[in-house]
Amino acid sequence: MRSWEGPIETGPVPEDGADFDAIVVGGGPGGSAAAGYLAMKGQRVLLIEKGVWPRDKVCGDAVGGKSLSHVAALGVKPRLEATPHFRVTGIVFSSPKGNSVRVPLPEEDVERLEAGYALPRAQFDHLMFERSTELVLEAGGAVVQGADVRAVLFDDGQGGEDPGAGSGEARTVRAVEVRLGGRQGETYTWHSREVVGAAGYRCPVATALVEETHGEVMVDRMHYCAGYREYWQNVEGCGPDVGDIEIHFVDSIIPGYFWLFPVSEGVVNVGIGMVIGLMDKQKKKLKAMQADVIANHPLFKERFANATMIEGSAKGWQLPFGSPRKKESRQPRRAAGSGIRLVGDAASLVDPFSGEGVGNALVTGEMAARHIVEGLTPEAYMEEMWAMLGPELTNSYRMQKLSRRAWLLNWFVGKASRKPALQEMMTEMIASKEAQENLHSPLFMARTLLF
Repeated sequence: MRSWEGPIETGPVPEDGADFDAIVVGGGPGGSAAAGYLAMKGQRVLLIEKGVWPRDKVCGDAVGGKSLSHVAALGVKPRLEATPHFRVTGIVFSSPKGNSVRVPLPEEDVERLEAGYALPRAQFDHLMFERSTELVLEAGGAVVQGADVRAVLFDDGQGGEDPGAGSGEARTVRAVEVRLGGRQGETYTWHSREVVGAAGYRCPVATALVEETHGEVMVDRMHYCAGYREYWQNVEGCGPDVGDIEIHFVDSIIPGYFWLFPVSEGVVNVGIGMVIGLMDKQKKKLKAMQADVIANHPLFKERFANATMIEGSAKGWQLPFGSPRKKESRQPRRAAGSGIRLVGDAASLVDPFSGEGVGNALVTGEMAARHIVEGLTPEAYMEEMWAMLGPELTNSYRMQKLSRRAWLLNWFVGKASRKPALQEMMTEMIASKEAQENLHSPLFMARTLLF
């Protein structure tokens, strides 16, 4: 058994009624980052995870450059590099017509091992949670696995639906009610005035804040993606430990895309994603679409001729996009309340074009921890979050909408394949915040694309 395939020892369960400086619900990358950063600042933290390690998390498995500063700051990067992984040096895009372009990641980042990695989330999450557990326990906190948060409790005595839901009245969080050991398990109540929600797209803390307290829409199917993933071995053209990841806009799955992300040791994450609202209209099933692409598409059927799918690896999930909603006063939707801060998927922060969510989870995990330590307001958290991530997410949403037009994809990828300056621009857009701002300039884009 390899280290990330084994259990993680988290110590004794805290006493019922125990108090903490902060409670973090969810032990994925965002929750582990928030708990780790809080502990590094001397906070007594309770980190709660519904699953029990080892556990899987369905994802594309890429860990991009945005993530790596936090992976390093939390002390995880050396551990990651000591385990099998795939080092990403570029991204290949293809259009419905079969045109393709390779976008290399910046050479200096590749040389410093700061460009990107791909490795199974079961492995990455294990490394993150294990390190966070060490930091939390060293600071006098506690970590609990197999814990199902049943209710978020507020000062008004309510847990669950608020009789005044939708009124926007201030409700200050005071505790979480948790059940251990399944349906017949024991119930505990743990107290804190600061709770971080980091438990994914249906996080109970997010539900309590967004739906139950404020009566707002949490799931908008035009801003959610359905994803489907399988692991395959021996896919032709995929390097064993270094090279490119691939994103393919295939005619049969527009609007959506098909990906090939090698993750190490000859294993490739093969998946497909599409906006749920658009998938509803077309009455499509991702599993069937992926099977058809692998078996019949001229670009892929030979590459999969001698490949085999790893049994039990087929899984689907949902991704809450960070695209701006016209009907929401806060973008992409409410992410904080009195004593509550949401991070990552719980705050609906997945990139609408690439589907990447780990980076924004780590960024907001650090941000939530810092705001708690500094005693900043929920409004300040939402303002900083959107100021930092909003331009990028808005641009990605524009690109997602453009990618629904096959003719435009064919034109753009075809032009990029022939124009080095456009390839260089795409590299900079991936790596540089300053370069991403050029997307706001119609004149810059016109000059780049047309001349």
